[in-house]
Amino acid sequence: QVGLRITQKTVLIVYAHQSPGSFNAAVREVAMEELKEQGYRVVVSDLYAMNFRANATQDDIIGDLKNPELFQYGEETMHAWMEGRLSDDIVAEQRKVLEAELIIFQEKKAMLSFTTGATQTMFRPDGINGDINVTLWPLQNGTLHFCGFQVLPPQVFWSPAHCPPPVRTAMLDGWRARLKGLLAEKPLTFAPCELFDLTFQGGFMMFPKVKEERESQPFGLTTGHHLGKPLSLTKLQFIKLSLQLSISKPGTLGKVVTLAAVHTCMFYITVN
Repeated sequence: QVGLRITQKTVLIVYAHQSPGSFNAAVREVAMEELKEQGYRVVVSDLYAMNFRANATQDDIIGDLKNPELFQYGEETMHAWMEGRLSDDIVAEQRKVLEAELIIFQEKKAMLSFTTGATQTMFRPDGINGDINVTLWPLQNGTLHFCGFQVLPPQVFWSPAHCPPPVRTAMLDGWRARLKGLLAEKPLTFAPCELFDLTFQGGFMMFPKVKEERESQPFGLTTGHHLGKPLSLTKLQFIKLSLQLSISKPGTLGKVVTLAAVHTCMFYITVN
């Protein structure tokens, strides 16, 4: 007799906020409750509670350095990873990612979730802080997409500290509703490697033919590869989320946050 093994999907939440009574904590709790109800195994890395070291130093490496005269973090940690000499705290977090994502990052989903002290208008293209998409680009493209994740649109909670309780409740309700269909969402679009000359001679630049084909288009390719053109509204990474809450709860301020505010906190979710 052959038994069937049901594999439970794992969600990893990386959470960073110093106060357990914060709105960010409420967002985390909603995510945990809703995802568990859907049958997921939820793992949380609470970085403040863990006293996780965010600075990149040689303390992340066990044993001798390859080049103690000139410490280069990237090269040293690569050697340490290959030789099994990374510090225990890093290995523990890597293990969580592996459990949530099997062994590789491909075909896995990730998203950013933020609260901010600034209002939504302050992160518009003509706002004092500039376009939120530009702020998020290094994280979503340079970190998550670079590591192979399918990046879902971010969840931003605009300025909850300045919102009345009914608005904060509406934000959490909108978050809970989104979580019900999270895995069915379409990931953000990024420029594939095939569009670039991936050689040092070519400078890792976009092929001239690709740029020529884009000349007739009214909008840029991505936030980072705008080619001197404006972004299409269909490409704005937060507009759908803001409208989703505004339509369901008229008068609210929208739903997502940024790293730029000094007291901003965040977590991200990975799903296998």
